[in-house]
Amino acid sequence: MMLKKIILYSFVLCALPLAILTAGCKNNEADKPANVPQSPLPSPLEPGCMPCHPAVTLDKNHSFACTDCHRGDNSASDKESAHKGLVYKPAHPDHMAVSCGGCHSEQIQRYENSLHFTLNNAVNLTRLHFGADNKLDSLLDIPLQHQQGNEKLAVVDDMLRRNCLRCHVYSSGDSYSAVRRATGCGACHLAFSKGKLESHTFTKTPSDKQCLSCHYGNRVGADYYGKYEHDLNWEYRTPYGEEYYSPRPYGVEQHNLSADIHKQRGLFCVDCHSTKGLSDKTARLQCNSCHGWKPGDPKPINKNLTVADDKLMLSSVRGKRHEIPAMVHPAHEQYGKEVSCQVCHAKWSFNDSTTHLLRSEYDDFDQWERLTVQSNSWVEKFLNHNLYSDDDEIPPVAWDGISGEMRSGIWYQGYTERRWERMIIRRDKDGIIKVFRPILDLSISAVDQDGKVIFDNLTGNGDGLLPYTPHTTGPAGMFYLSRFSHLLLTEDRGQKTEDKMQ
Repeated sequence: MMLKKIILYSFVLCALPLAILTAGCKNNEADKPANVPQSPLPSPLEPGCMPCHPAVTLDKNHSFACTDCHRGDNSASDKESAHKGLVYKPAHPDHMAVSCGGCHSEQIQRYENSLHFTLNNAVNLTRLHFGADNKLDSLLDIPLQHQQGNEKLAVVDDMLRRNCLRCHVYSSGDSYSAVRRATGCGACHLAFSKGKLESHTFTKTPSDKQCLSCHYGNRVGADYYGKYEHDLNWEYRTPYGEEYYSPRPYGVEQHNLSADIHKQRGLFCVDCHSTKGLSDKTARLQCNSCHGWKPGDPKPINKNLTVADDKLMLSSVRGKRHEIPAMVHPAHEQYGKEVSCQVCHAKWSFNDSTTHLLRSEYDDFDQWERLTVQSNSWVEKFLNHNLYSDDDEIPPVAWDGISGEMRSGIWYQGYTERRWERMIIRRDKDGIIKVFRPILDLSISAVDQDGKVIFDNLTGNGDGLLPYTPHTTGPAGMFYLSRFSHLLLTEDRGQKTEDKMQ
């Protein structure tokens, strides 16, 4: 039976070319059925962009010629001519002054000097921690070449350029679906979905999705949603699938912890972090700006706050109005000037210690089999290829996130431990008791192409703990005092204990 089938299939396959050939020799006009309509020849494309890009829909404030921003030739009908001089990303920092600045020059000037644009705060904190003696104005000023007499700082600069700073407006972000985004102005004002541009409609107010495209992982922003990254080792990541792990839109799976109470009440990031507040420190809201307000006080400067019937009201960007509860517990009066709000009100905090970073030019990859996922799509692709593919190995190289150049050496990372339940509470330099995180608790090493250790566990000045504001707000609970009572000044502690007993 099997032999008959093989013979039959062979006959059919051999007959097909013959049938096609003989069909082409027939009288086409005589053999065509009369009821089959003739297909018209394709007409030449009309000049302009829309014949090739019909899906692009513009919002009413940007409904003008594509070439006003993208340049190119709007009168041409072939791709090569139409794309001559094309600016692919007009909102990119290199082009935004011309493309966007004609209408938004004031906003761009303010934006260019903001922390979100320059990242100079993050850059300088790290560099000064490792011994730099000068501050930089922008991430673009991070030196590219090794500095004479200070190779330790050079490897730190390389770590910043090629491992840490992937969330800046010169970059489209990582390749994971939830963190891919536009550049420049578009990073906040164009919506992406599943790693692709969702719409060409510019949004005046960024959504939380756009905020989280940078503020993901174990950074402030993700905590607002109750997200905490799993450990990187494959034994600590869940859920397990039959073959693959679940989709990882942010690079690594996440624990689902308790979200911030403001998120539970329906507030969005920009309800407190206004556009002006992100670039002007004087316009930033503090907890006391809203919850410390009393009838008769001046209204806070944010335009989404109003006073009605001696109550402070917040109007969310989505239209919902919220009455802001005032601080009435006597603990606020007693400890408010000495203890920051989140010491009592944060439900959990980021506590990843120590972060180990290794730059390696060595081609031994087997030891990283359990750590292929590192919240870095290039490292993940590199390791998976070299561990599991039969193709030629990719050399240990990595992109420079600022220049876009590929250079020798790839950065791996890992952690001593990742915890959220043990909050670190200390008294800061200004005398205020605050929540701290080990964000600069870094240990940096480097290995050359021969496996020789160049640097081993470089650490910076101090323990790397910095104060921060966990966005995990909730009720303080009954035992709030136990979080900080040991840090109160001795004489104050005794007096307050005595007062409490009375």
